[in-house]
This record gives sequence, structure tokens and C-alpha cells, in this order.
Amino acid sequence: MTKTRVRKPFMREDAQVHPGLTTEPEEFPAIELPGEEKRSTKVKNAAAAKMPEKVKHPSNLMVRTATGAVYILLTVVCIWASEVSTAIYLSVLSAICAGEFYYMLRSDAKLPNEFLGICAAALFPLATWVSGISGVVVVFAIFVLTLLVWYVFWQPARISDVAVSLFGAVYTGVIMSCAMLLRVSLPEFWGAVLVLGLFASVWGNDAFAYLVGSASGKHKLAPHISPKKSWEGFIAGLVVAMGFWCLLTLIPGVTMSIPQALVFGLINGLSGVLGDLVESRIKRNSGFKDSGTIMPGHGGLLDRCDSQFLVILTGTIMLVLGGCIPYAI
Repeated sequence: MTKTRVRKPFMREDAQVHPGLTTEPEEFPAIELPGEEKRSTKVKNAAAAKMPEKVKHPSNLMVRTATGAVYILLTVVCIWASEVSTAIYLSVLSAICAGEFYYMLRSDAKLPNEFLGICAAALFPLATWVSGISGVVVVFAIFVLTLLVWYVFWQPARISDVAVSLFGAVYTGVIMSCAMLLRVSLPEFWGAVLVLGLFASVWGNDAFAYLVGSASGKHKLAPHISPKKSWEGFIAGLVVAMGFWCLLTLIPGVTMSIPQALVFGLINGLSGVLGDLVESRIKRNSGFKDSGTIMPGHGGLLDRCDSQFLVILTGTIMLVLGGCIPYAI
């Protein structure tokens, strides 16, 4: 470190008597005495010296695993605790994902109404918990009416901005409301198990697809949309999803045979991959690598939930239309 000492004339008379007296910079190295080091700095340096190298410089897989573990733990606790905590969790998750979606679309020359879209996305799961599907219909109707009023009275808005605002709330809030329908379709304990089982099929699919694809993926699945995805990881993820759906047959209140579970698991696994590709297409069109930075190693929350959206949607449709669970209104 280098310090600069400047000598200047202090009196006007001296400047008049000595016209050549000017400002003179002088540089000298700063000397730090051993005793002057702060105690907090000593403690930090000592802790850093004892820290393993892999902790000081974690790999991307370590960061991804740690972040994913925190997210999974939070999800399990909130859904397992009660229907109220499930509704609040899904509401917050939908709002954050909607915010990330609108942020990306603004960079694609769109002008969505983020406030209305985020509020609607947050209200959909809460309305589902309070009034079921009728609550979703009421919130949706009010949301559409409000968007139309905004479109009429805010001149810069285009019809494409209204469409983007509507799609963002439906893509996040309405789809996540399906998880709330599953949560209340079975008695308190088993409703949570059913929702977590579907979520686990997504997590298992993503994890094994990532691990197998990273280790032995040689054939690209969709190089122009998501270059890192491979057919090897895709097949591994489908097998894991089908296995989780077979486990769902053990839940009391779920009427589903093993062949039916295998077919539903296959369809659900394909839906998860489609959901991932949909979000990748949105990011690529908007010029984004990640939807956000809230989850280190993953990107944004929307990056983590992209597969989850379509899995929950198709899973709910198959369970209801297949007569596997009571239909919750």
C-alpha cells in the first residue's frame, strides 16, 4: 500500500517571499506493525487457513446440491405442516416465479403489468384452499377484468402485453393451485404425502437426469433449446419418475394399479421434460441464461420449478380423470 504526503505553503507571506514554493507530493510505503492487525482479521485469517480447499472453493455440483437441499427441506416442512402452510408456501412460490417471468419478458420488448400478475399468481393457491376450483374461477375473472381496464386506460399497453400478463399468472399461480387441490383431496396426512410424492418424482427425475447426463451423456436431446440435456439423462429421469409413481399406489385413498402407475409415470416424466424445455425456450427468446439469482447453482426459482409446473398439472389431471383420488371442488 502507498500513501501520499503533500507539503503546501501554510502562510501567504511565505508564498510571497518564496515564489518557487509549490505543492510537492512525496510517496513512501506504509509500514504495518504486527501488533496493529485487527483481532477480527486474525480470527478470519486463522479460520480460512484451517478450512479445507473444497469448502473455500466449492464446485458447482456442491453449490447446486446444497441449494437444492435447502429448497427441498423448506418444501417438505411447509407442505407437511398443514394446509394453511401449504397454501402460503405455494402462494409465495407462485409470486416469485411470476416476478422472474415478467422480468425476463420485459427484456423481450414486452410491457406486462407485473403488479397485477404477481398479485393474481399469489392469490390463486390461496383461493383454491379457501373455495376450491370456484375460488380460482372468481380470482381469474377479476384478474381478466382488471387487465382489460388497465389496457383501455393505459395507452402504452398493447394487446400482447395483456396476453403476457395473463399467461404469467396462469403459468405459475393457476398451475400451482393444482398442488393445493391434491393437498385437500385426501385426509390431512395423506394429502401432504401425495403432493410430496409428485414433487419427489420431479426432484428424482431432475437429479438422475443431471447426474447421468453429466457422466455419460453423449447424444443431445434438444441442442438448440437446451444444449446440456442428453438422451441418456432423459431416459434415466423417466425411469426414476415411473418408480416414484409406483410408490404412490401405496398411499391410502389413492386407487391406482401398477400398470396404470407406470403409464402415468411415463407421461408425467415427459411432462417434466417438456416443462423444462418450455422455460428454456422462454429464457433463450429473452436472452437470459437464468431466470434469476435467488438459488445459487440453479439460477432463479423459476429455473428450479419449471418441470414442477407441468408435472403437477398433468399429474392432477390424470389422478382426477383416472378416478384415482376424490375430486376436490
